[in-house]
Amino acid sequence: MKEVAVLVGSGSIGQAIIRRVGAGKHVVLGDLKISAANDAAKILENAGFEVSTVEVDISSRDSILNLIEHAKSFGEIKNLVNAAGVSPSQAPIKKILQVDLYGTAVLLEEFGKIISGGGSGVIISSQSGHRLGALTEEQDFQLATTPTEELLNLKFLQEISDTLKAYQFSKRCNVLRVMFEATRWGKRGATINSISPGIIITPLANDELHGPRKDGYLKMIEASPAKRAGTPDEVGDLAEFLMSSRGKFISGADFLIDGGTTASYWFGDLQYLKKTH
Repeated sequence: MKEVAVLVGSGSIGQAIIRRVGAGKHVVLGDLKISAANDAAKILENAGFEVSTVEVDISSRDSILNLIEHAKSFGEIKNLVNAAGVSPSQAPIKKILQVDLYGTAVLLEEFGKIISGGGSGVIISSQSGHRLGALTEEQDFQLATTPTEELLNLKFLQEISDTLKAYQFSKRCNVLRVMFEATRWGKRGATINSISPGIIITPLANDELHGPRKDGYLKMIEASPAKRAGTPDEVGDLAEFLMSSRGKFISGADFLIDGGTTASYWFGDLQYLKKTH
């Protein structure tokens, strides 16, 4: 039996993180598309990692529980990395809320029940959650603490009328949910944090940068303090620190890694975006 590291969502960012925390462990790759998980597994196996794959739909609690049972068969679950999700251009409002908001909340809840002592987790959120205006104290509390099966019934979520707002609320909920679950994970001696990346170069981002909306993306990158996009490895380096022995005093926190784009959105050259968001 080995220590187990679970990655949900086998894209570039998830792979970058698991390569840094999965050495010597059994790595479980979960993905809605088993073909994507298998492709990632082959890359990792050729780099010396021990890997198994499982199909998982995080909008289904039963599917998450099946993932956990699969992972437990190899040993104690030491790490969780959630890099799964859908974007505003990929899915309708209902699907975004089911996957990005509800699904992430269930993952945090269920893994929090079985994560091993000394374990750690990272949830990949988004800079988009930081572009949502301030919510009321009551709304923050509801997003953080409402029982998972009642989350989608919150009135202000049911009133969302566009996919971008659904995505922003989902990512805000991720951060708040991580804070709430950190109090539970801590009782098991484990830490949980979220990372909110900006524009990171992945195959999907490359498509956007060469597609019909490329001018808007390039303008946003140029107007950011860093004046460039980020790489999956930079997100991986941050996650590695948070999940290592050096990050044991950090839990329930969110980390923006966006080249200063959010700062520019609120106070700099990207303020023009507020009119469209």
